Amino acid sequence: MKSEKFAAAQIIFNHQFLNFQFIYYLCAMKLIEKYFTKLTNEQYAQFEALNALYHEWNQKINVISRKDIDNLYEHHVLHSLAIGRFIGFKPGTHILDFGTGGGFPGVPLAILFPECDFKLIDGTGKKIRVAQEVCNAIGLKNCHPEHLRGEDEKGRYDFVVSRAVMPLPDLIKIVRKNISKEQHNAIPNGVICLKGGNLQGETQSFKKIVQTAELSSYFSEEWFKEKYCIYVPV
Repeated sequence: MKSEKFAAAQIIFNHQFLNFQFIYYLCAMKLIEKYFTKLTNEQYAQFEALNALYHEWNQKINVISRKDIDNLYEHHVLHSLAIGRFIGFKPGTHILDFGTGGGFPGVPLAILFPECDFKLIDGTGKKIRVAQEVCNAIGLKNCHPEHLRGEDEKGRYDFVVSRAVMPLPDLIKIVRKNISKEQHNAIPNGVICLKGGNLQGETQSFKKIVQTAELSSYFSEEWFKEKYCIYVPV
């Protein structure tokens, strides 16, 4: 009798959990659709697939804080896509994601801009493995993760993007060699970073050329207050 009750309780729990997961998927995707209204069916499916993939891989290799994994779409996917609100990359643009970790901001941006080419690098091999497995699973052919330190990257790119990897002056010192002289976009080639907090110290040496966009001007969620998109032409 006890085993039958336990089995029945387990069935109810599983059913409720599946309902919760389904509701979570809907809410998460509505968050993306709220700001990006022209997604193709393929892009929608790719964004939707990120939830299960990152939850699965994060249990094996910690690329997102376990306390934060349930905020995946707001704190990581949508945050990455802020760069896509700052600039609409033209087809054929080459972008380097410096210090991508498990694939942010590169993977969401590669979904959003399928006609652009993204190389994702990180010095930690197990994190790059997660990014590669995610790209393989969703068929993201314009995204190329590689286990590589930024100092060893030799390629040329229109833009270098990152999420708070290191202080801005240090980052630009490393990637200056990687910025192409050929221009393809509405703004000059350079570095685009996602950062938070007081940035005066980091941007002081670039004060005549730096551009700062508040993410709260793109997204209305409370979490985006005091977070910024920083652009420095190089």
